[in-house]
Amino acid sequence: MSEENKVETQEEQAAFEMQIQRIYIKDVSFEAPNLPTIFHQEWKPQLAFELDTETLQVGEDTYEVVLHINVQTTLEDSNDVAFICEVKQAGVFTIKGLEGIQLAHCLASKCPEVLYPYARELISSLVNRGTFPALNLSPVNFDALFVDYLERQQAEEQTEEKPALN
Repeated sequence: MSEENKVETQEEQAAFEMQIQRIYIKDVSFEAPNLPTIFHQEWKPQLAFELDTETLQVGEDTYEVVLHINVQTTLEDSNDVAFICEVKQAGVFTIKGLEGIQLAHCLASKCPEVLYPYARELISSLVNRGTFPALNLSPVNFDALFVDYLERQQAEEQTEEKPALN
């Protein structure tokens, strides 16, 4: 029986297809509102990192996925903003052979995994051009973020289903 399951799994994987059509910068912003005075302060940065994705179906089996990254660095002692970097790295992907939760997983995890290195390099370059110390963002586990999202959705649904006690 396990051999039959292996064959089915291999057939399912063979039916799945993901192609990158295009990768591009949709929006980018770099602000350093306190230059050059910020360089006269002791460099003790506090980094705030926000990450989000957005998906839009643009054709049959074709999706635009946008990875939003916002990085803000302030100085610990003064709370002065050193820089704010916002990037929307996007891509158009053709995805065939997936439906439902598998398609959602691909759009929320696999596509952002493709886009993240481009956004990471762009942020690093922008920070460097602002003459700030190098910023190398850590890798992101998009699979874990997707699982966390599903668990939060499930918890919210269970909370809504419980009748209120009066």
